[in-house]
Amino acid sequence: MPQPILRTDRLLLVPLADRHLDLEVELDSDPEVLRYLFGRARPRDEVVGAHANRMAEGRMVDGLGFWMAFAGEEKPDGFVGLMMLPPAQDEHGRAEPGVAELGYRVMRRCWRRGFASEASRELLRYAFEDAGQERVIALTMAVNAGSRGVMAAVGMRHVRTFHPEWDEPLPGAEEGEVEYAITRREWLETVSPRPR
Repeated sequence: MPQPILRTDRLLLVPLADRHLDLEVELDSDPEVLRYLFGRARPRDEVVGAHANRMAEGRMVDGLGFWMAFAGEEKPDGFVGLMMLPPAQDEHGRAEPGVAELGYRVMRRCWRRGFASEASRELLRYAFEDAGQERVIALTMAVNAGSRGVMAAVGMRHVRTFHPEWDEPLPGAEEGEVEYAITRREWLETVSPRPR
């Protein structure tokens, strides 16, 4: 099953393709967008490498991968951000069966407009209804309140805080990383709660 085009009330989610590379470069040129990931903007050559890795990850598990989000039509001036639902990987880089990892990176001009939550809700729906996933996880720095707010808003729960070792830790790294998760069953109960 190839990745489909997905739609929400305000967004068009288009599977990531090579034609989107310049938009990825634009997104990653803002150090604030990458504050909790790299702590700096990324030069074009790094983004080119990351794009190639994303395209490869998108081929690991049928139907999972990366989407470019647009407000309305697929036009550069309507570009909102990169939405992610690749397979979660174990410590050896192998896809964990039935587990996807939710992520999002939004252009700063689109912050605080609910786009990350809106896209994430649709990706969770797709993961559980169409892509056959049993669990979806999301990771971020513990100090990243905005991202954690999105995770909670879409029904994910905090599973753990952990402290990986970093060669060049970002400010706030001493607080650790957090993992949020939601299972298919939890999602179904959230979407259509059963009478008690």
